[in-house]
This record gives sequence, structure tokens and C-alpha cells, in this order.
Amino acid sequence: MTQKNQEIGTTAFGKVAVLMGGSSSEREVSLMSGQGVLQALRSQGVDAHAFDPAEQDLCALKTQGFERCFIALHGRHGEDGTVQGALELLGIPYTGSGVMASSMGMDKVMTKRIWRFEGLPTPDWRMVASVAETEAAFAAIGSPMIVKPAREGSTIGLTKVTTLEECAQAYVLAARYDPEVLCEQFIAGDETTCPVLGTGAAAQALPVIRIVAPDGNYDYQNKYFTDTTQYHCPSGLPPQEEAAIQRMVEKAYRTLGCRGWARADVMIRASDRQPFLLEINTSPGMTGHSLVPMAARAQGISYEALCLRLLATATLDSAGPEA
Repeated sequence: MTQKNQEIGTTAFGKVAVLMGGSSSEREVSLMSGQGVLQALRSQGVDAHAFDPAEQDLCALKTQGFERCFIALHGRHGEDGTVQGALELLGIPYTGSGVMASSMGMDKVMTKRIWRFEGLPTPDWRMVASVAETEAAFAAIGSPMIVKPAREGSTIGLTKVTTLEECAQAYVLAARYDPEVLCEQFIAGDETTCPVLGTGAAAQALPVIRIVAPDGNYDYQNKYFTDTTQYHCPSGLPPQEEAAIQRMVEKAYRTLGCRGWARADVMIRASDRQPFLLEINTSPGMTGHSLVPMAARAQGISYEALCLRLLATATLDSAGPEA
């Protein structure tokens, strides 16, 4: 692309708001994602500006003349359909999935119900609303068991339970973030993640990333603030195994009606190499430790090109599938 053509292409985006920060428990990570996106877009000639919904009313997007939004928000009021709904009412196109897909993707239980209905493999689970129900879930699911909020991200509020005595503390921690708590069968094996770009039949998975965290603990700290977690991309998995995961993730993405981009987490059971879908992230991180940019680089897509590509997909539910 020549400089002249690049300027024509990027100025066509108009005034762009990079939504970052927000009021969720993932605010700190969102600010890092947003700053990365903001710098990348500006470096490519886009008239991009930071916009923090925790500091300004979303209606200011309209009065300040913004023509599209890059959503770099994470967690509640960012990727759960609420901001998407507000932007639909304001008539401002935005990146990522629409209202319904965002809402379903944020709710791990609803996501698992849909995947299970569609025949996609996901670990066994129970919804619980008390310590007693958590203990009953432990008896049914077995050890180890994961206890986590149904509508949080970045492993916030998550506990790996190995004894009955640990159930109470795990439930209390998860319930601090969400009244709906998910108890899930733990899958021992390789931890992987796979991003998807595009919409509908054109959606395509990027290379799979295999994650090796210290002591197998891929928690909030090891995700974003340490350099001890190892990310393998190429994954080192057998080619047929990686291809099967990519096909499964593409189906999982389309089943929920996602668009633009997302990233699905997959565990591969060591005993038989069966992959299991854990959850999907419809507003993935864009920090220095983030995984979508890593997979994109392996595909030959730079961080700046990825940001431009995502911005170009900004649309509205009301614009229809051909938008």
C-alpha cells in the first residue's frame, strides 16, 4: 500500500474512539490494551483518541463526533453486550461481536449450554449458589474441580479445588465477583488458545498457541505481569491435532454468532488428546503479553495491521450481515 493510498484508507475511518479502561475488574489490563491499540492506529494515520467510559458518558461519543469505536474494554460493561447495546442506540459502528454474541460469550454457563447443544466438547459443569451446592458439585464432578464466577475474565475469582474442605473458600471468592458461580471439571493436559478473525463463513482461525505456565498456574499475574509463562507459537502440536482444534474453534465461534474477532481457550486432555472448549473471549487483550497479536504475527500480520483490520470490520447489528 502506498503512503497516499494508506492515508486515503485510514482517513475513511473518520474520528475513532478507542474505548479503554471502564469500570470492570479488568480495568488495568484494558488500559494497557487500549494504549497499544491507540498508538498503533495513530502510527497508521488514523484519527484515534482515547475514551474511558468510566470518566465520560458514552453519549459524549456522539457529541464529540466519533464515527466508529475500537472496543479495547474487557470484562463487565465492556464485552458483555452492554456497551455494544449503547453503541447500537447511538448508531456508532464498533469492533467485535454484537449485542447478543457478546452477552452470551461473557456468560460461561450460557456459552457451555450452547456448545453442548451443538455437540461441541466442553468440560462437565454445575451451576451453584451456595457452599453446600459447591460441595455437592465436588462430589459429582470429582477432583480437581475449577470454581469460578460465571461472568468474569482473566481467571479473576478462580480457584482449583482438590479437597472438599477447599470448596467453601472457593465459592466465597467466586461469589464476590458474581452471584452465579460455575463449578467445572478440571481437564489435565496441554493448555492452548486459538484466535479467530472474520465473520460467518469467512471466519478463520489463526495459529494455535500452547501455553506453559509456572506450575501449570496460568493466573492473572502470570497472564499479564510476569515473563515466566512460555507461549509456543508454532504450538508444537501434531499438524492434524492443531487443524482439528482450529476447526472446532471456528465452529464454536460461528455457533455463538461472533464477528470481527475472538479467542477461544481449549484444553487437550493428556489421556486421550481430546480437546475441550473452556470459554470464548469476544474482546481479547491487546497488551504486550496478549495472545491474539502473537498468533497474528505467526500468520504474518503485524500488530498495526491487525488493529487496522479489526477497525475496518467495525459495524452495527442493525447494519445487517452484508455491512
